[in-house]
Amino acid sequence: MQTIVIVEGERVLREELSVLLQNAGYQVKCITEFQEVAKQLKEAKADLILLDINLPVVNGEVILQDFRKTSDVPVIMLTSRIDEMDEVLSMSFGADDYITKPYNPTILLLRISAVLKRGRKESQVVTYRDLEVSTVKGSLIRGEEEQVLTKNEMIIFHFLLEHTGEIVSRDDLMTALWDNEEYLNDNALSVNISRLRTKLADLGVDDAIETRKKQGYILK
Repeated sequence: MQTIVIVEGERVLREELSVLLQNAGYQVKCITEFQEVAKQLKEAKADLILLDINLPVVNGEVILQDFRKTSDVPVIMLTSRIDEMDEVLSMSFGADDYITKPYNPTILLLRISAVLKRGRKESQVVTYRDLEVSTVKGSLIRGEEEQVLTKNEMIIFHFLLEHTGEIVSRDDLMTALWDNEEYLNDNALSVNISRLRTKLADLGVDDAIETRKKQGYILK
């Protein structure tokens, strides 16, 4: 039985999460004292951690940063704030996923299952040209330079990477996002592609994604 540790500052939400996860077949541990949380997490022997950002004593992102120095246990960040910067910081500190409250219980369980499956894969770093692509941190790394991607940007890039040299339609990318419980409209997809191109260009790869009119995109 897989063990999930909950670090949630609100008692009611913590108890609701605990019941949900136990009913789904997980063993659950809850941290209720928020001093030295990173140390408690290291001792918990968890398969996955649900970590609230807004904790009473120390910000969850700070805890994550400390925890990542010694552990690669999957972490999903929970927050009631809708702020892209929170997502970027969380992913740059090593979060595996990021979920805003209130969350749909079914979708939360699907995201947990997906992260646990990803965590069982042998490699979490792949290469593209001379870039390292970290699926754990959600970032592109070239030497000392690093560009952090949002979740949607990483889903798009990873899908293109899996189909390098092939034409990928906009519908294909929309389906990939839907499969990850994400949604982008057509305009938002264009914006994400543009941002992804900019981040690649900042790392010296400015010809990576080519647009094929009326067909889609190709990662070269």
